[in-house]
Amino acid sequence: MTEVVDRSALRQFLLGLAQGMNASAESVDRIRDTITDVARANGGDDTDFVVLPTIIIVETGESDESRVAIRSATNASFRFDQIAALYELIGRARAGAVPPIDGIRRLNEIGAMKPRLGWFTRTLGHAILTTGLALLLAPTWQGVIVAFILGFGIGLLKLVRSPTLQLILPIAAAFVCAAAVFLLAEVIEIGDPIRLLIAPLVTFLPGGVLTTATVELAAGQMISGASRLVYGFVQLALLAFGILAAGAVVGVESHSYEPLDASSFLPWWVPAIGILIFALGNYLHFSAPPSTFGWVLLALVVAYVGQWAGTEFIDPTVGGFIGAVAVTPVVFWIAGLRHGAPSQLTFLPAFWLLVPGAAGLVGLTEAVATDNGLADFATALISVMSIALGVLIGTALYRVVHHGAEEFVQFAVALPAPSDAEDAPPSFWARITGPWRRRGMDRDDRRR
Repeated sequence: MTEVVDRSALRQFLLGLAQGMNASAESVDRIRDTITDVARANGGDDTDFVVLPTIIIVETGESDESRVAIRSATNASFRFDQIAALYELIGRARAGAVPPIDGIRRLNEIGAMKPRLGWFTRTLGHAILTTGLALLLAPTWQGVIVAFILGFGIGLLKLVRSPTLQLILPIAAAFVCAAAVFLLAEVIEIGDPIRLLIAPLVTFLPGGVLTTATVELAAGQMISGASRLVYGFVQLALLAFGILAAGAVVGVESHSYEPLDASSFLPWWVPAIGILIFALGNYLHFSAPPSTFGWVLLALVVAYVGQWAGTEFIDPTVGGFIGAVAVTPVVFWIAGLRHGAPSQLTFLPAFWLLVPGAAGLVGLTEAVATDNGLADFATALISVMSIALGVLIGTALYRVVHHGAEEFVQFAVALPAPSDAEDAPPSFWARITGPWRRRGMDRDDRRR
């Protein structure tokens, strides 16, 4: 009975870990690798898994003794402090230091964690990260102020935890921000209104989803990769729809969706301050652990320098690609350190930093609203996919350096274990002596 209980607890623990990693925006191939290690550390060598973005299946046991547990993934998303606590638990579970029952209790504690910072601080953090990103877009000072106000308003809207309202929140946020920017663009110089809109809407952009989808497709996870890819482009299209709807209500001409000239731009040294402010905003808004701030800042600097180098020395269309290739090994290196930070904590802010240079939402919006629709849509698609490809190449380089030949998978099918010792074929000596032994057994039976 103890073995049955332990196996049941192990199944539920593995399901909970996979669900938590899904809520942390992790790819399904890495989820599978993680729960495989945890299962082996707990004596579950006979465990198999099916991991998808919306469903998780865990099987333990062999042949007719196997048991299956299924969990439907929710739409929950973890804050940075929850992600850090989850990966601390995963590290201990991989070493076999956490019994499954204790692991389940800890997972429930992580899911119920209250934000480390109050609602006002987190809302202010969203306004600060919006301001930092606006500084990197080189608008006017008036544009930076507008971005701060819009970022604070979006931060307040994101405090609403209703699942129904969260479905329409991205479209509503895009509509409100676009309407405000288009109206203000007529009276003050804010630079390019479309690019300024990226700052308050950046946490709604599906960049992480598109990148994860590309990595999953390259890893052979066709179902999850294709579904995430479609989901990401639908999210991008909904944001563009909100912007275009606001433009139609305000009465914006098609040329207003194209870059505008401004008389005074910010000095060249402002991007350095923008990166620092952007890192601070992420730290406050997502209630990140204090020890992760320096690592997030390092990843942001590497991503920005890589993107700048690609834009300046090669071509603007590959700036995001170079930035992604540069930052991805750094992110995994940080995650592998003893006192580092989980990859999601450093990668997501770095990707949001790459989004303005990649101009995915900008290109899609201009594709619909201007005359150069096909060319702008192609540019948007290439820009978004270039970042995803950069992450894929960076991930491959890191794995080759650190794992080498372990990455090669051998095809093998395990033989079923014999149900009884008598099922094994008799030996040569048993076949020769069999008739004499049977005669002896018959004589014994007659004497009885």
